[in-house]
Parts: sequence; C-alpha cells; structure tokens
Amino acid sequence: MAAGETQLYAKVSNKLKGRSSPSLLEPLLAMGFPVHTALKALAATGRKTAEEALAWLRDHCNDPSLDDPIPQEYALFLCPTGPLLEKLQEFWRESKRQCAKNRAHEVFPHVTLCDFFTCEDQKVECLYEALKRAGDRLLGSFPTAVPLALHSSISYLGFFVNGSPADVIREFAMTFATEASLLAGTSVSRFWIFSQVPGHGPNLRLSNLTRASFVSHYILQKYCSVKPCTKQLHLTLAHKFYPHHQRTLEQLARAIPLGHSCQWTAALYSRDMRFVHYQTLRALFQYKPQNVDELTLSPGDYIFVDPTQQDEASEGWVIGISQRTGCRGFLPENYTDRASESDTWVKHRMYTFSLATDLNSRRDGEASSRCSGEFLPQTARSLSSLQALQATVARKSVLVVRHGERVDQIFGKAWLQQCSTPDGKYYRPDLNFPCSLPRRSRGIKDFENDPPLSSCGIFQSRIAGDALLDSGIRISSVFASPALRCVQTAKLILEELKLEKKIKIRVEPGVFEWTKWEAGKTTPTLMSLEELKEANFNVDTDYRPAFPMSALMPAESYQEYVDRCTASVVQMVNTCPQDTGVILIVSHGSTLDSCTRPLLGLPPRECGDFAQLVRKIPSLGMCFCEENKEEGKWELVNPPVKTLTHGANAAFNWRNWISGN
Repeated sequence: MAAGETQLYAKVSNKLKGRSSPSLLEPLLAMGFPVHTALKALAATGRKTAEEALAWLRDHCNDPSLDDPIPQEYALFLCPTGPLLEKLQEFWRESKRQCAKNRAHEVFPHVTLCDFFTCEDQKVECLYEALKRAGDRLLGSFPTAVPLALHSSISYLGFFVNGSPADVIREFAMTFATEASLLAGTSVSRFWIFSQVPGHGPNLRLSNLTRASFVSHYILQKYCSVKPCTKQLHLTLAHKFYPHHQRTLEQLARAIPLGHSCQWTAALYSRDMRFVHYQTLRALFQYKPQNVDELTLSPGDYIFVDPTQQDEASEGWVIGISQRTGCRGFLPENYTDRASESDTWVKHRMYTFSLATDLNSRRDGEASSRCSGEFLPQTARSLSSLQALQATVARKSVLVVRHGERVDQIFGKAWLQQCSTPDGKYYRPDLNFPCSLPRRSRGIKDFENDPPLSSCGIFQSRIAGDALLDSGIRISSVFASPALRCVQTAKLILEELKLEKKIKIRVEPGVFEWTKWEAGKTTPTLMSLEELKEANFNVDTDYRPAFPMSALMPAESYQEYVDRCTASVVQMVNTCPQDTGVILIVSHGSTLDSCTRPLLGLPPRECGDFAQLVRKIPSLGMCFCEENKEEGKWELVNPPVKTLTHGANAAFNWRNWISGN
C-alpha cells in the first residue's frame, strides 16, 4: 500500500471510529487490493458486505475505468411502504398498460429530498451517519400521517405534500444536508462557518428550521454540492405523457385510496454519474462473444448505451458498456429489452419513521438492521425491510430451497471408503469433508446413501441463512426432507436467522427425492427423529407428516412422485395458520418444481423436461411463491436473496507440484 493511500485510509478510519461497524476495507486490503479500488467497490455495492465488494472487483478486473477517480452520485428519497406502496405500484402497472410508459415509470414512487450529489468513496459512511443523525433528530416531530393532495396538469400528475408535515420533511432534508456537509465535506466548525458569513457573527440566533436552512445553504454553496429540496414536495405519478391520456391517468389516480396506513423511509441511493443520459438495457438471454470486440451477456445484466455513439454499429447491434463488468463492446440488440433508469441504482441505507414493532423480537432485529443498513428508531428495530414485512405478513408465502453441497457430489459414490478406518470409524481425509458425523444406531455404513453436507455445503447454508436475515424475511415454519443433508441445511439456515431455538423442523418424507433417482432397490435408510434429536437437531416429534416414512416406495413412477409432492405441499400450506409469514421448505432440487407447480395451478412437466431442469438447479437454489388473495391464486416472485455462485476447486497434492517428484 502506497504511503499516501495508507495515510488516507488511516484518516478516514479515525474519523469514522466509534461511529461505524468494523471496517469492510480490511479483508479487501488483506487480499492486496489498493485502497482506492477497494473503496470504489464498496461504494458501488452499497457498502453491504466485503464479499459483494470482492465479487464486484473480480467482475471488473478488465474494467478500463477501474482506477479512474470517478465518485458515485447520491440522492436522498422519502419512499412510501406497505399498503400505500402496493396501491401506487398497481397504478404504475395499470397506467403503463392503458397509456404506455412515461417518465414516471423510470423511477419507483418517491419524494425527492436531496438532488443527486457526488461524494468521495472514502467518505460514504459519513453520509450514513448524517442520515442517522438527521433521522434521530426529527423522529419525534415527523408527521404520523403525510397528507397527499392530487395535482394535475397537461404533462404532470402527482401528489403534493403541503402544510406543516411538508415543513418537517424539508427540515429533515436540510438537517441531512448540513450533517452530510459537516461530516463528508471540508472539516470546518460551526463557529467558523458563522464567523465567515458576511454580516453575521457566531452569536447569531436563529430558529431550528431557519438555522438548518441557513447553515446548509452556506456550507453547500461553498464547500459541498448537496442541495436539499426547497421546492414543492411531490410524489410523481405520471410525467411527460401524451395530453390525451391526462383524463385516463387522473381517473386511475383518483382511485388510489389515500386512507391506507403508510410508514415512510428515507432511502439513500447512488448511481454511476457517467451514464445518467444513457439508455439502459437489460439482457434477456446469454450471449457468448464471437469476436473480441463483443460483450459477454448473462440474463439480467444491465447495459448502458449512448444513442450518439451508434454510428459504427451494424444494423441489429449496439455498442454498450456492461454495468456488471465495466467493459465496452458490441451486443445483439434483440437479446435485450429496455430497462428503467432506477434499475441500476444502488440502495445504501434507509431510515424508517414510526415503524410498529414486536418488542419481543427487537433483539433479533437489531442484528438484521445493522447488516442490511436500515436505520430504525430505537423503539423499532425488529425488521430490516418493510417490503419484506409487507410480503410476509400481508400474504402467505412459500420458499422452497435446495440443500447445500453434499459430500458424494464432490468425492463420488465411494466417498465413504475414503473417510472410513478398517474398524468403521470416521476420519477427515480432505478439508471439504465435515469435521464429524452424527451417531447412527447402525453405524457409519448408513451414511452411504444418506450423505451429509460437505464443509462447503455447510458454508453455503450459513451464507444463505445470513442473507435471509439481512432481507428481513420472517420465517414462520420450516419443513425439511428426511435426508440428512436437507435437515442439516434447515438447521444452519435457522441458526443464522437466530431462530434455531424458536422454530422446530418438521420432517416431511413427502418431499423426499424421487426414489427412482436413489441408488439401490430399496429406499435409503434415513435417520429417525430420535437420532436427529440426539444429534442436536431441533425436530418436531409431534408433527404428523402428510406422507409417512414407511410409505416411501423404491423406484416409484414419475406420476407417483408428483402425486406425493402435491399432497405434501398442500398439507404443509394448510397446516400453517393464515397470514403468519413464510413457510420454508428445505428439500431437493426436484422439489423446486414439484412443490411449486401444484400451488401455481400448473400441470406436471413432461418427465424428460423435468429431469433436464433439475440438473441445472444449484446448491441453495430457491423458488419463492406468494399467495395473491385478490385474484385467488399463487404467483412466482423474486426470491428474497440472490443466487449463490462459486467455482470449482480441484484436489491439490503438493508432492506432485514439486519438480522431480
């Protein structure tokens, strides 16, 4: 690390010391990344985890702008949540369907508090501190209800915020701007600020609002670029639409019930300032380059396209820059679709006002809110995501998860011979074997067709559980296949969710793997509930499964397997009370299909298609179903956490590496 970078890092660390969590820089610096690129990666990923920043750095290893000192642009928005957000999103969908897309569809529902401004990467945490200070200061006076008045013109439709609630919200914005400038801007004292203002001295007396406005305006003009919104506060519904659509949009807007309860969050977002005026495309399909000047595409990638730079592109092709890699190249336009501007923005931190909470679960929520970056009032820290709260409380949901990596998946069918002594005892021949195995009444041989998780599988499961904790999802009940690897995965996820002692695992043989795919002519010998309990698994011995273990048949037909899963998932859903959160089912790759299609009202796949699909499901793959009560059906929605992807790691023998041996 260069001397200048070391001094910079030390300065920033000391400035934030005592206010922030342990530095996320440390593990990145330990890997040899320069300070400026590590800080850039953290800023680009919302400073959530070092792992996300590391993944960003690996993706951007060929980014020609990686070393450029280009900061992110930040903005502060006041965002509605809960039932009001749901109604606004319904308006978004219906207005787009009836009147086509307009500028409002580029961004989610929000009230702008501060326009976009730049902040150096090493000072981003100062913005987080400023948000928390401003929120804590205005928490007591923040309006319990924000009145919204509909306003319409020939090119604009939206809600205006008026009266004293608007004044309090403006004061919050000004306070944030002031704090952000003092923390992230030039280090100057308030005394010095007032002494430098022409015609005013340090003893100038102002009201709180006037003082905040005065100080922030002076500092921002001279030392920083943060500008709080001082104009009419508004929540845009439609903007720059065709005039003949105004009446239809007004009718849709008047149908929005404003009596719904709403909790508001102040959210800090960032964007890449280089691509503000570019078009944003989303990749629909995978594309492997045929030439060196073409981009690699993966489904979901975002591509920035400058319309003024397309002269050299052939028909059907465009030139773009990948958000994921930072690389520039040609790509087939028909592999993409138009995306919204805000799809590429990064959410950093939130401050939630007047969130009701279950005080008994506050302790669990504190860890969650710290990880996810949401600042909740001290009396309300049990949930880290209001949207997750809405999804898990207002609607019944089912999350189906495949187990983690199993040992025979890595070491083959003869894995047990590799870790057994002649007298039948277990030892660990490779670090990816688990440290130990639970005791079974018939000895180690019963593990042969009921393998445990590998060490990597254990790690995968914990990562998934930790991510679920960060998402704010509320698990209410857990079902698991009787296979050891599934029960282990469920236990590890619950441990990361801090629920291992509160929720018992219900072992359901009905969601066991298709027995035709199991080795041997008999069903595997699985651990009994007593053995699982002895091995410290918190299983529910009172649960009566939909499909008892004794009913599992070897080499069952595909239809028998489908019928078994259908009956099981229906009972599992009906067993759980209405509106109590997410039902977690930890099972096999096959159940991501066989346990969701019955809920969705879809017929079974063709057997061949089913087999091909299951082969592509990775460890900890997830499917998330949500009940749509309004339409009386279940729907597939985005899982609460992202996919876990990692590479292979071949066996290594140091003797073979040494020359001559």
